[in-house]
Amino acid sequence: MVNRKTDVFIAGGGPAGLAAAIAARRKGFEVTVADGMRPPIDKACGEGLMPDGLSSLGALGLSIPQEGSHPFRGIRFAAPGVAVDGSFPHGHGLGVRRTTLHAILVEQAERCGVRLLWGTPVRGIDAEATLGARWVVGADGSRSRVRQWAGLEAASRVSHRYAFRRHYHLRPWTSCMEMWWGDGFQIYITPVASDTVCVALMSRDPHLRLDRALASLPDVVGRLAGAPIASAERGAVTSTRRLRAVTRGRVALIGDASGSVDAITGEGLCLAFRQAVALADALEAGDLRLYQAEHRRLARRPAFMADFMLLLDRLPYLRGRALRVLSRNPYIFERLLAMHVGELPLPQFGATAATLGWRLITGS
Repeated sequence: MVNRKTDVFIAGGGPAGLAAAIAARRKGFEVTVADGMRPPIDKACGEGLMPDGLSSLGALGLSIPQEGSHPFRGIRFAAPGVAVDGSFPHGHGLGVRRTTLHAILVEQAERCGVRLLWGTPVRGIDAEATLGARWVVGADGSRSRVRQWAGLEAASRVSHRYAFRRHYHLRPWTSCMEMWWGDGFQIYITPVASDTVCVALMSRDPHLRLDRALASLPDVVGRLAGAPIASAERGAVTSTRRLRAVTRGRVALIGDASGSVDAITGEGLCLAFRQAVALADALEAGDLRLYQAEHRRLARRPAFMADFMLLLDRLPYLRGRALRVLSRNPYIFERLLAMHVGELPLPQFGATAATLGWRLITGS
């Protein structure tokens, strides 16, 4: 195995790395993926795929089976005493366990003929370490060593928050993914099976845990009361990182290694899947500059949504006012949701943003 050559060498076998491998293999490249871990690889996340995420998976020839997943029609924002929900303009989202999604990606990669080297840490990006590959892809997460080795660490912005996740054996009580807003935190509740929900916490406080956060949300506590816990609480760091460049020479970065938006948007996986398609197109053209330009374009909408939602996180008064305005004007929330999943182009959202801003000022 070590002596075999490859066209594309990918460091990192998580969803981003596997998506990149599948996309490149579909272009006819010989692809090798190496990762120090073994599947299935888990990570604390909200475990919800938006309709645009499912569409991006479809572009890779993938679909999520109904067994082991659960659909949701839209998003619900809630806080004590106020709530608003909206349906996606087209299609539905899907809750799916991270380990289930990873197993599906591994199976597709194997079916496509990707060479998978599990339990194989990557020690460098020289020709020997990467099997003489023409292209090297860093898909090794937010603390990417490939990014460091390639000299792509320069960032225009870096910030961190903290996430914790737990599952409960409980029949989903809503047809939406719920996002509860608390004082300095958010809790996502995603149905991931007919008898299981995922509860994920995000905050700026590394010491805040689920139980303490949930205690301030009596409506959620009431729903979860008596439900058996189905998994241990698992933590992760969610980062906002905007890099000045994601390619250098023969090296390209993808997924969290290439910069990331805060997990508050739920768009991390969708973004990685779209990057994978763009990267494969650039590899086929033999020009990574095409990927650099498309990577920047793909990041605009998720970055806008992350900035908006994190502003609500930082300013409690504005958050409370915004939730009340949205609850009285649900059509604005529907438009916001349409933009969030790519059904409404960001430039066309300007009029809705102006309306929301006016209503926030007037309180109407």
